[in-house]
Amino acid sequence: MMFRQTTFAVVAATLALCSLSAHADKKEQIQKVLSVQQPALEDMARGVAEQPARQLAGGARNILVQAVPEDKREATAKQVDAEIKKYLDGAIPAVRASAIKLAPTAIGPILEERFTEEELKQLVVMLESPILKRYQSALPEMSNALLEKVVEDARPAVNPKLQAAEGNIRKLLDTASGGKLSAGEKAAAPAAKPAAKK
Repeated sequence: MMFRQTTFAVVAATLALCSLSAHADKKEQIQKVLSVQQPALEDMARGVAEQPARQLAGGARNILVQAVPEDKREATAKQVDAEIKKYLDGAIPAVRASAIKLAPTAIGPILEERFTEEELKQLVVMLESPILKRYQSALPEMSNALLEKVVEDARPAVNPKLQAAEGNIRKLLDTASGGKLSAGEKAAAPAAKPAAKK
């Protein structure tokens, strides 16, 4: 009886060790996937940090055109650009560090749940493939080429909708501001020249 209990204990311990070893191997494969994907994580982080900068730049551009005297626009635009660059210089590294730090706890469990160890090994091989890397490096160029053509093709259909939306929003804001927008436009418009006397 004692021999059976000892044998059972040894078998159970061996199975547990094998399971831990397999679990460790799977964790290692997950780490490899995350390591190979680090450039993509960094690109994602850059995009997250740049989005608010694009919004800031767009808003500043509108204000520059509408409210800043023409003789001060260029100097002010350079100052705005410097502030946006300062923001990006601080934000991109911070978001990149956060993405790399959090990837194992955010992505790791999903990979562990949905992929076997063998599938993870295959995934690492695919992600390290020179062909895939070349394809991924060509993605920005392909995306830009497509984007240019889409914008060109869709412009006739989209521009009237955009202009209508801008006009409607301007009217809403003018009404909500008690006519301040239209009053500002009237003040900025050159006075009509009186008709010449005959």
